[in-house]
Amino acid sequence: MADQAEQLREMMSNNAPEKIARRHDSKKNRIITVASGKGGVGKTNMSVNMALAYARLGKKVIVMDADLGLANVNVMLKMIPKWNLYHVIRKQKTMKEILVETEYGIGIVAGASGFSKIANLNEDERQNFIDELNTLSSADIIIIDTSAGVSSNVLDFIACADDAVIITTPEPTAITDAYGIVKIIATEIDSLEMGLKLVVNRVHNVAEAKKVADRMTTIAGQFLNVKLEYLGFVYDDPAVSQAVLRQRPFMVDSPRSKAAQCVQHIVGRMEKTEIREGGGFGNMVKRIFKND
Repeated sequence: MADQAEQLREMMSNNAPEKIARRHDSKKNRIITVASGKGGVGKTNMSVNMALAYARLGKKVIVMDADLGLANVNVMLKMIPKWNLYHVIRKQKTMKEILVETEYGIGIVAGASGFSKIANLNEDERQNFIDELNTLSSADIIIIDTSAGVSSNVLDFIACADDAVIITTPEPTAITDAYGIVKIIATEIDSLEMGLKLVVNRVHNVAEAKKVADRMTTIAGQFLNVKLEYLGFVYDDPAVSQAVLRQRPFMVDSPRSKAAQCVQHIVGRMEKTEIREGGGFGNMVKRIFKND
């Protein structure tokens, strides 16, 4: 694997991060679920900024806030959507009616704050939800930002994904919890078909990121017989916290920052991996309630 730090230095010297775009030849859309073992590791920030990086590649991207307890994708974008997933689930609105196009060239589906579990939906509500999800299929990329931890909702959305991206930081508790969610994914999801990937956030240097990644991938392989692919890292960059305070994605607020270069690199690596057979949006709706 090419040295990420070297590639980042090259991109920054060229002052053209957008030029690393690589078109994906397939017309098939891709479902990416972003998850974490604990809160506060930057999962939502990663989801939103990955979406911006994909948009730079000319992709049509939708971020679905699937945190059904404390939805906050819209907060990061300084938006107050009038409608959210709760209204879709209750048949008060359609998915297209709650989909909001942002000024950044991505669409968002606001989460249903205060709603408990998708698993609690009755048969009619489930079928309606599946039908409404189908209306998002025109997007090239759908990024699902889940709640922290391993609720049944999180596992549902991981099970339906083409790629599950686990976010951790170098903090020992974050690493432990990240391993915990990988273990639960391996044991609870009958057919682990998605690409399971790791991103180490808020690192101070390349060596720190590599140490965490080596530990995680080795343990997952030895004890869980799971292949955990290391996608890359994101530097602990003050531009990120500054952007959060401004309620703007750091990909937009500081497009030449170290963190932005890292996310662009991570998405570039994702684009080089093929969507698995039977993947894409068409099978998402078939798999989402498979494990109930």
